[in-house]
Amino acid sequence: MNALLAQSGLPRYDGLDPKTLGPDIDRLIAEAQAVLEAVVAPETPATWAAVMAPLTTATEALGRTWSAVHHMGGVMDSPDWRDLTNSKLEVVTAFWSHLAQDRRLFQKMKALASAADVLADPTRQQALSNSLRDFRLGGAELSAKDQDTFARQTARLAQLSQVFSEHLLDSTNASVVHVSDAEQLEGIPAHAVAAAAEEARRRELTGHVFTLQQPSLMPVLQFARHRPLREAIYRKHATRASEIAQEGPANDNTPIMGEILSLRQRQARLLGFESAAQMSLVSKMASTPDEVIGFLAALASKARPSAQADLADLRGFARETLGLETLEGWDIAYASEQLRQARYLFSEDEVRQYFPLPAVLDGLFGVVHTLFGVSIEAMSTDDPSPAWHPDVEAFLVKRGGESIGHLYLDLYSRSTKRGGAWMDDARGRRRLGQALQTPVALLTCNFSAPAPASGRPSTLTHDDVITLFHEFGHGLHHLLTQVDDLEVSGINGVEWDAVELPSQFMENFCWEWETLQAMTRHQETNAALPRDLFEKMKAAKNFQSGLFMLRQIEFSLFDIRIHSEIEATADQSPEEVGRDIDAILQSVRKEVAVIVPPAFNRFAQGFGHIFAGGYAAGYYSYKWAEVLSADAYAAFEEAGPTAYSDVGQRFLNEVLSRGGSRPALVSFESFRGRAPSIDPLLRHNGLAQAA
Repeated sequence: MNALLAQSGLPRYDGLDPKTLGPDIDRLIAEAQAVLEAVVAPETPATWAAVMAPLTTATEALGRTWSAVHHMGGVMDSPDWRDLTNSKLEVVTAFWSHLAQDRRLFQKMKALASAADVLADPTRQQALSNSLRDFRLGGAELSAKDQDTFARQTARLAQLSQVFSEHLLDSTNASVVHVSDAEQLEGIPAHAVAAAAEEARRRELTGHVFTLQQPSLMPVLQFARHRPLREAIYRKHATRASEIAQEGPANDNTPIMGEILSLRQRQARLLGFESAAQMSLVSKMASTPDEVIGFLAALASKARPSAQADLADLRGFARETLGLETLEGWDIAYASEQLRQARYLFSEDEVRQYFPLPAVLDGLFGVVHTLFGVSIEAMSTDDPSPAWHPDVEAFLVKRGGESIGHLYLDLYSRSTKRGGAWMDDARGRRRLGQALQTPVALLTCNFSAPAPASGRPSTLTHDDVITLFHEFGHGLHHLLTQVDDLEVSGINGVEWDAVELPSQFMENFCWEWETLQAMTRHQETNAALPRDLFEKMKAAKNFQSGLFMLRQIEFSLFDIRIHSEIEATADQSPEEVGRDIDAILQSVRKEVAVIVPPAFNRFAQGFGHIFAGGYAAGYYSYKWAEVLSADAYAAFEEAGPTAYSDVGQRFLNEVLSRGGSRPALVSFESFRGRAPSIDPLLRHNGLAQAA
């Protein structure tokens, strides 16, 4: 525990034991409760030093420990980690709920507004403003009876989110496609075939086994010429965690998401809001659900003509070239890849050969050094490694020769890891007297692992490279902060619809010729990416961009509408609310989508972002922040590569280093010198003519 909670150096995860960690969590709760009683005592002066500093220290220890438990459950799932999480979920949630509702602390915090050590510090004023807002959102102004109801609802929501994630992972792992006929493998890249053969050997089967994990799933959907194989794996993936899942209804998330939404709506009404969406937007840049819906509708109007043209092209190509009279859900990725190859004369698998992971990391670290003067150095850690798995690598982050933080990279897919990619905040920057606590970020992806027998490193698709740069942007936002108060350092206190700004900003550098030259090396010849192939990739950059944008808008509209329109009355069962959720999804698809999935598709039951993540009534943030990120990158385009260091320094000073110490719009306008414009986003997506 001491090594995990250290203020500098690498926190250790290798010694964490889910069977013995429970008493530590109980102790940390008790210690935090004791500090709370001390700071709310009448004799304790209402100053930052006497109230906020000691309370932050106590609650940070609990928060970091509980975050580590959640992280281990997400990357090293096991019955023991699940047991620990579920056994302590209620008491941990109850502590945070009671803290947010403590009227004594609320009054003490209000008094802090006139404290000298707050008035003299704008950063602390922002942190205090956020805290007072969160007290109100946590129910501090409710009656005692309603506070109890709110706290019980919060505890139940935490349990349901955990169950949602467990159901999704279990359902993903429950289904595989076993291929015994080698002819069915035609078209699938060699690396995916080799991985499927290894998976079959691991399961003591002959032939090949494809799982529903992304590195196994996508090569089949994108490249397999055998249509029944594509359909088989598509159906299994599209029905995960539903009543018609391959393994049966044991992992059905329909009632789970119904109860989650019902509880969110009840909590919003308790606090006087019309809907969960309205409550969610209090801490975001957007002000009302109507503003979000209007923003999405405006984007949809720009994207729809392009999307309709994309689909017409795809259907014509599928019919005339592939012999597919009807384009089904399991044909979309395959037909799209075939059309892209025919139109631009390259395949994604051809590009993949130029992106071995070590070269990509070297290139990424080079970009970071050029832009921000930051060095990322691999660490020769002690034995055993302080990480949780042998695949995980640790890095030291330095600026001006000084260590400013640490980074763990966990990049390969495995059955014990939930899908997707994300960044976890393991430790935040904070100044404690003369000592400086340095930040630690945990970056997780789900790339294909290298084949054990090949002796070669993993290779990435260009989309994988973009994902890595995206998550690294989140990491930079956390690691490069210069704010010394934990409450608003790094990503803390940043409005949710601005959190994606640094991550989406970093994606742009994956399309620069100079950058790709420095991060590509063909696994056979060691040659860098050739210019003609790069030009083909650039020409194909906005291939089906209209379809992609409409898909993101569809997800965002679905999210904001269920959180603003479904009332979830007390007489409705969770199953009924779950069906209402599905009904709105169908309504949104009719309104927005040009490609409508088959009736059996159960997308919502696997939408972990909004039911088990932090994106409830906030999925629109990806598009909202993309406006900011495209405009921020436009500043680099205008200056040119020779001025990247100068512009990067300004971006670091005005955006990355500021954390949540001031509103995100202020940070953006300080960097750009004006309000954000949508024009760069439309231009980057090839939609400028529709503006």
